[in-house]
Amino acid sequence: MVVHNLLPAVPCPTPTLSLRVRAKDVVADGVVSLTLDHPDGVRLPDWTPGAHIDLVLPGGSTRQYSLCGDRWDPHTYRIAVLREPAGRGGSAYVHDRLTVGDRVSVGGAHNHFPLVPADRYLFIAGGIGITPLLPMIRQADMIGADWQLLYGGRTRVSMAFHADLTDAYGERVHVSPQDERGLLDLAGWLSEPLPGTKIYCCGPAPLLAAVDKASAHWPDHSLRTERFTAAVQSEPVRSTPFEVELRRTGRTVTVTPDVSVLRALRAVGAEVLSSCEQGTCGTCLVPVLDGTPDHRDAVLGGHERTAGDCMLPCVSRSLSDRLVLDL
Repeated sequence: MVVHNLLPAVPCPTPTLSLRVRAKDVVADGVVSLTLDHPDGVRLPDWTPGAHIDLVLPGGSTRQYSLCGDRWDPHTYRIAVLREPAGRGGSAYVHDRLTVGDRVSVGGAHNHFPLVPADRYLFIAGGIGITPLLPMIRQADMIGADWQLLYGGRTRVSMAFHADLTDAYGERVHVSPQDERGLLDLAGWLSEPLPGTKIYCCGPAPLLAAVDKASAHWPDHSLRTERFTAAVQSEPVRSTPFEVELRRTGRTVTVTPDVSVLRALRAVGAEVLSSCEQGTCGTCLVPVLDGTPDHRDAVLGGHERTAGDCMLPCVSRSLSDRLVLDL
């Protein structure tokens, strides 16, 4: 079972900071890192391993990038950005147009992928999926936990930070470029469940699916993942309209099959912060007071879905005739 520790919370606008690009470095083939600071030297909001920030680009579009720097440095954030030729233009803007000294608007930091206490950790990264795991590895090492890292990628030159990791942690780090060694040996590493072990995995969808399958016999809640893209979804169970009541404002809106719940909420004046609108970032999480959501996101884990007390309205629907939200 995949678990994400998300707690229902009343959405509220997240303030943004105008930060400066302090440094821009090529850290792998197709990957650049940005170091951001406040031009006035102001302390930045604290964050914890697994957190990401929202990078607001020209035109108002927003992209999420995992924080991969030193969480104990109160004055800088670091992210790494993979150039995605088939993307929506965000990574191309960062690679081609952002330069040292430029200002960028940043929101966050949000954490829907927290490092929970465990006796030992198995970290599994694919490509740019190494970024949220970097501060987790530092944290695990700092507290003296037993841990191992499996790090796969297309080629060695495409794998950001692999040399730094090997130099710092030696045999705990297992780097496996596909063109040299093939795919990660997940069956071997995950064959026997290890008591007290948490598996943290981030990377492309095929890797997440493979890890999920290979660890299916592990105890519940052993695997925790973070997705960069939405999972493939079947058609919504309900194809007819349903009502959504906003309990605190007393408003009710009918959601038709061609309109998202998020769009319907905004049509009646609800201020719900959102970012990806694909069900992958968790920004638009809203509390559910009554009714049964049809969860369509890639964020909530099994126990959150079963509880039914929160949902992501950007992609999720309703199984019941009526949903009541704490808005």
